[in-house]
Amino acid sequence: MRKPHITPIDKEIEIPDNKFLVSKTDTRGIIKYANTTFIEISGYTEKELIGSNHNIIRHPDMPRAVFKLLWDTIQSGKEFWGYVKNLAKDGSYYWVFAHVTPSYDTSGTKIIGFHSDRRKPRKEAVLKVSQIYAEIKKAEAKGGLEAGLKKLNEILETEGKDYAEFVFSI
Repeated sequence: MRKPHITPIDKEIEIPDNKFLVSKTDTRGIIKYANTTFIEISGYTEKELIGSNHNIIRHPDMPRAVFKLLWDTIQSGKEFWGYVKNLAKDGSYYWVFAHVTPSYDTSGTKIIGFHSDRRKPRKEAVLKVSQIYAEIKKAEAKGGLEAGLKKLNEILETEGKDYAEFVFSI
């Protein structure tokens, strides 16, 4: 399925405290599995999600630099933790605290896909990270992905942390 054009609206979907959104993708980010909570929160049907690129839920407020960091991290075999603003099918949005890990073949040596568990983030963390993401988006608007990565690195240097440490500190 091609990514549909969805106009974002200022309506938040709050994830229940006890719910997890789970998805599995291949190495290109094509969704192979979506749990019921992910289907319900995103507003897509299982049929619409399976076979679509995971960026079907990417909100335009999200900096490209954060997704570059995510992909670089998981493709290198490491786990990624981060705050992500997603876009539901109806244009509303929902914030998640995401944990993305590589999935390996039976030999344990080749990455064959990725597994993502997402849960409700803390409000205080969303407030802080949304301001930082807006700064990065502003840099990207002026100078593209490289400017966004530079801004992200400047922020992390100021904090004296790498991205994972920063995420867990807020």
